[in-house]
Amino acid sequence: MIAESLISTNILPLQTSDLGSTALEMMGEFYVRHLPIVNNQQLLGLISEDDVLNFDINEAIGSYSLSLIRPYAQKTDHIYELMRLMAQLKLTVIPIVDHDQNYVGVVTLEDLLHFFAHTASFTEPGSILILEVARRDYSLSEIARIVESEQASILNVFLTTDPNSTRIRVTLKINHQQIAGIVATFERFEYDVNASFSESDYMDSLKERYDSLMSYLNV
Repeated sequence: MIAESLISTNILPLQTSDLGSTALEMMGEFYVRHLPIVNNQQLLGLISEDDVLNFDINEAIGSYSLSLIRPYAQKTDHIYELMRLMAQLKLTVIPIVDHDQNYVGVVTLEDLLHFFAHTASFTEPGSILILEVARRDYSLSEIARIVESEQASILNVFLTTDPNSTRIRVTLKINHQQIAGIVATFERFEYDVNASFSESDYMDSLKERYDSLMSYLNV
């Protein structure tokens, strides 16, 4: 999946002649905190809500000093690159340009989240398992082998690291809802299992809360 497939043209870019108040109104309308500034097809920069509030909102934004260094992504960039840029710069939108550096639209943080939320790894039923391993011992192939030995599959993997730690936290989405056997196998291979969450456990907990609420209301 590349940036071009998620480009939104509904969010209109700003011109340097637009007032700060106009920028704030448009940000409120589109529920974002950043907007691109263009001159014809040329991307000039990205203005933030804080940039506007630091200056006179009744002045043209072309007179503002922008806090961001013209961030953008190519329309052929993978969405992982977009996620990296948006996380690094704390953006709500990322401008997209073509090979000639012409502005073609934006990808919003909301669009990216919707895309990931609707991928199979999130929508398929299953369970979450969190492991903690030493960096030197991390092996995805070994972890996958253990999961597959229990007739299950890994749908997704997230790694969480701390620069000051020698350990890695590995979050797995597994396609089985009953994972007691998988947990036991990991523990047998001396993995630290930090936590596990299954949808069936969640539904049981939800039912218990519902029953408790109904009992309380009946009283």
